[in-house]
Amino acid sequence: QVQLVESGGDSVQAGGSLRLSCAVSGASFRRSYMGWFRQAPGKEREAVACLYVSSADFGSHPVYDDHVRGRFTISQDRSEGTLYLEMNSLKPEDTAMYYCAASTRIFGSRCRTDPSDYAYWGQGTQVTVSS
Repeated sequence: QVQLVESGGDSVQAGGSLRLSCAVSGASFRRSYMGWFRQAPGKEREAVACLYVSSADFGSHPVYDDHVRGRFTISQDRSEGTLYLEMNSLKPEDTAMYYCAASTRIFGSRCRTDPSDYAYWGQGTQVTVSS
């Protein structure tokens, strides 16, 4: 059974930092897209960052939403498969439930940012940024 479990969400002041983790079990996702999405109350789920994972390719080709580029960094521990999201210079508008997701439907080395392309999801971790 595939499980993605997020952790690391918290309440922080604007300008602060957080590191989210997504532990993966039940599958290796050696060739996949893995991503972080977020959903604020009353809003649709949106992509934050994603990357292409391939055991045959050392490059991960990360893709970032314009609102987080330069502040957030997505990465993966290849040995454990854990996905991370390093978030710096947090803003109140970053407040949301953050989800990690994985997809094994591969269309190329550029990961997909449409949530409907991802079949596997975690339960989410809450990030709250106060001004």
